[in-house]
Amino acid sequence: MTDDVLIYDANDGLVTLTLNRPAARNALNTALAEALAAACRRATAQAAKMVVIRANGPVFCAGADLKERQGMTDDAVRARRVKGFLAYDLIERLPMPSVAVVEAPAIGSGVEIAGACDFIIATPKASFRTPEALWGTVGATQRLPRILGKRLAKDMMFTGRTLTAEEALAAGFVTRLLAPEALEAALAEITTTILKAPVTGLALAKRSIDEGLERDPRGALATELLAIEESLAAAEWRKTMSGFGS
Repeated sequence: MTDDVLIYDANDGLVTLTLNRPAARNALNTALAEALAAACRRATAQAAKMVVIRANGPVFCAGADLKERQGMTDDAVRARRVKGFLAYDLIERLPMPSVAVVEAPAIGSGVEIAGACDFIIATPKASFRTPEALWGTVGATQRLPRILGKRLAKDMMFTGRTLTAEEALAAGFVTRLLAPEALEAALAEITTTILKAPVTGLALAKRSIDEGLERDPRGALATELLAIEESLAAAEWRKTMSGFGS
């Protein structure tokens, strides 16, 4: 699927989604929100093993498309926002590992898109900003505090503070900071490892982490025990472990 706003590329279990509105700094409009949601559904239906989200142009995503919002009624703005939230949620709920590759500034919706992925790899030109409150609107108030903690999230929201790539790495938002010339090789290594791993094991690990964090310790343990039972039933681990005894 290739259109004006999103490029969908599927290759041997790897799905790469590329934000493709460079002239608009990849701002999130209705079409892009809908395309992201559709792409997540398609990747799931195709049983993809991994999803990578990246962007064309000098900005990863500049946030909501404010030009589109001009002249919208309150109902239209509300409907567009809901479509954005749905896209973020579908990214976060992908059953397979998802990785954001951020090589440029991410603002507002861009932070949401990257933050909805399982982890982020970035280059030094990446940065992260959530200035919605300073613009008189509301956004990025839920996912970001869960990742960064509420104090840093409030600092960013109340002051417009931009996290540099280095600060984002130190805060745990970015997991790997790479020189531009090393990015593709590192991404290829990550991709190769994930694509070779048992699909069921990765899906169960992802679910156990995500659901476990929303539960108390006993509930989290129950989540992992259930995942263990599903793993035993799938028996993928037997094929993986069989090589260790030889």
